[in-house]
Amino acid sequence: MKQRENDNCDSMMKFTKQNFFFLVGGIIIYLVDIGVDFWVASKYFCQGQYSWSISILCFRGLSSLITQIFSYDWFKNDWEGTDTGKLKWIFLVHLFQCGIFIRYWFALKYGCQAAFKQNSSRDASETSPPNFIQKQAVDVVTDINMLRIFKTFLETAPQLFVQIYIFMEHDKNNFCQYAAIIMSFCGISISTVDYQISLRKSLPDKDEFRVLPKLVYLFYKLLTITSWILSISLIALLSVRSSVILLIFLWICGFTWTLKQHTTFCTSKKMEYLYRTVVGVILIFTFFNIKGRKTKLFISIYYATHTVVTLGILFVYMFWKPSIIEEIHFIIVSILTILSLVSGIIFLVVYYRCFHPTAYCRPQACSDEVDGETGQKDRVEIGRFQNFIMQ
Repeated sequence: MKQRENDNCDSMMKFTKQNFFFLVGGIIIYLVDIGVDFWVASKYFCQGQYSWSISILCFRGLSSLITQIFSYDWFKNDWEGTDTGKLKWIFLVHLFQCGIFIRYWFALKYGCQAAFKQNSSRDASETSPPNFIQKQAVDVVTDINMLRIFKTFLETAPQLFVQIYIFMEHDKNNFCQYAAIIMSFCGISISTVDYQISLRKSLPDKDEFRVLPKLVYLFYKLLTITSWILSISLIALLSVRSSVILLIFLWICGFTWTLKQHTTFCTSKKMEYLYRTVVGVILIFTFFNIKGRKTKLFISIYYATHTVVTLGILFVYMFWKPSIIEEIHFIIVSILTILSLVSGIIFLVVYYRCFHPTAYCRPQACSDEVDGETGQKDRVEIGRFQNFIMQ
């Protein structure tokens, strides 16, 4: 029985050629996203829209700073006891906001070995377990996907809100706005699906995250997030101050709930509070299960609240500003908001009834077969992900 569980765990930790090509595609999209951000910001700056330009750059800078902090902290924990010279070099790279590129380099290195050279005899080691390279590739990609989740909800989702608000508030639209909106949707889609793939690889008793579950999960997340961002944008059209107050209130609620969950993701209290702060921001836009427990009640309350607030916003427009409901922009946005909300909840129900895993692999479940220092390292790395936000 134990051998079968270990075999299942090994199969879930497999890094395939498809994973490698998705990794390369993710790097390309990441670089394009950086270019589009600076292009859009420069366009707004040249048009004299300084506040919009600054907001785009602030979201970019904030997400980069926080992801670099977490990335360096993980390097420091993983490399504890190693050459301090390497850590100093790693610190300098992160100081210049380039730490993610080191992780991508490691991901390409281990990913290429796992996907293309794992059967080569010269790459095998008598002292290393057969799946050691596979686990290295999976672990480094998992860290990247966790960082990309941070980036998605600290930068991409807020930028999408800003772009949609600008799009609805002003009649003059240009190609760079469309490009920014498209890149935001692509960023949200890829990061959420890649994160779910990494989560599935830590579950020994579940099938691989195949095409149909990926699509259902993608549409569930993308449609519910889109509906909520459109709703907040409608509030901003009425009053920017009201939308800011709502976002702050939602963050306080998410942060408080995270505190009550007593998360144990980080090794230090300061980093743990930073993690809880970021999770509070994530919970503004979408629901995540931060403890890996059954949360049917919480997710029901979460999306029921979103539904009530969305309908409330539309009713406010009908009674407060009835003249605006005749404008074509409002009609289109209202229809898209309702359709995306209803469709997203339908996909949510289908996903949780048919495809959602019901058990989570604990660190020792996937590392009992590996003894010595290698086994300890695997337990540490898998444990970090096991304490991360679940879904």
